[in-house]
Parts: sequence; structure tokens; C-alpha cells
Amino acid sequence: MVKKLDRAKARAKRHARVRNKVSGTAQCPRLNVFRSSKHIYAQIIDDTKGVTLCSASSMSKDFDGVGGNKEGARKVGEMIAKAAAEKGIENVVFDRGGYLYHGRIQELAEGAREGGLKF
Repeated sequence: MVKKLDRAKARAKRHARVRNKVSGTAQCPRLNVFRSSKHIYAQIIDDTKGVTLCSASSMSKDFDGVGGNKEGARKVGEMIAKAAAEKGIENVVFDRGGYLYHGRIQELAEGAREGGLKF
């Protein structure tokens, strides 16, 4: 009997594996990404204190567009870079959240880089 693959479990397993290696500090916080079918979310987190420093998502009031496509993901990346610049954050470590670095995740990262974040 062939068992059906549970995508959510597989992503959680990949994310746990990535999180064993990636941790954010006050000098270089972690840029975390979560992707759903309709929206995309990004947070900058200081793991030493366990605090979210800033966040942006496709559900924000100042967001215009669709969060379920590449253009929306790029806009969220630019929004998180702008929010980080206001807090004085320049360097981050990228946590792709167990997702492949492709499509919306890649566009968010490129938008954040264009906005001035370094990773």
C-alpha cells in the first residue's frame, strides 16, 4: 500500500531542519516568511529575545494588489524592507520557512533586497 504524502507535515519537517541552522540575533535578525494560497506574510524576528521587530503582509491596510501572486510577494518584500529601515535594521538572515526558494518566496526575497535589506 502506498501512503499519501502529507505536504504540511513535510513542510514542517523541512522548516524544523532549517530552523536548526538559522537563528536571528539583535545584530542580524531572522526574516521569516509564511505563504498561504491567498496571502504572504513576512516578519523580522530577534530569536534571542523572542520578539517580532517588524512585519508586513498582503493583508496590511496599505497593501494594494493580490497576495497570491509574484507581484504581490515582491510588494510585501519591499514593505518589509521599508519597515526594517525605519527600525534601523540592515542585515538579516533569510528563513524561507520550509518552502522552496522559488516563485513567491524568491520574489519576496528579491523585493526585500531591492528595498535595502542585505542577506
